[in-house]
Amino acid sequence: MPLVKFTKENKEIEVPHGANLRKEAINAGVNLYQGLNGIGAGVNRYLNCHGFGQCGMCRVRITKGMENASPMGIMEKARFRCPVPTPVTPLGFDPLPCMAFIGNENTMRLACRTSVLGDMEVETGPELNLFGENFFS
Repeated sequence: MPLVKFTKENKEIEVPHGANLRKEAINAGVNLYQGLNGIGAGVNRYLNCHGFGQCGMCRVRITKGMENASPMGIMEKARFRCPVPTPVTPLGFDPLPCMAFIGNENTMRLACRTSVLGDMEVETGPELNLFGENFFS
């Protein structure tokens, strides 16, 4: 069975092959909905799309074992590349996924759309770096 390590929480869990990363993280008590650099985490825990890939708040960065994640689907690609209106966020759209994606194009995923196919290390709630070298390029 694959082993998933959550680096920020310092927690390792064993999951069945092909398990949904979001479901397994929630079952293990890992908070995937950490808000904008920690702001809004309490609200996001309840105001999310519940795994339908619409809100983009369950974004994670797979630091090791990206090859052991399922391929990115159309919904996930669209969510990362452009913020579209959703009824979940007070702003009317969620800019977080596409902004967090900049500079992390090869490692960023939505936990609700990721199946675990092997061992991996996951960083939950990756911080946005609005002033990094890749943001304005």
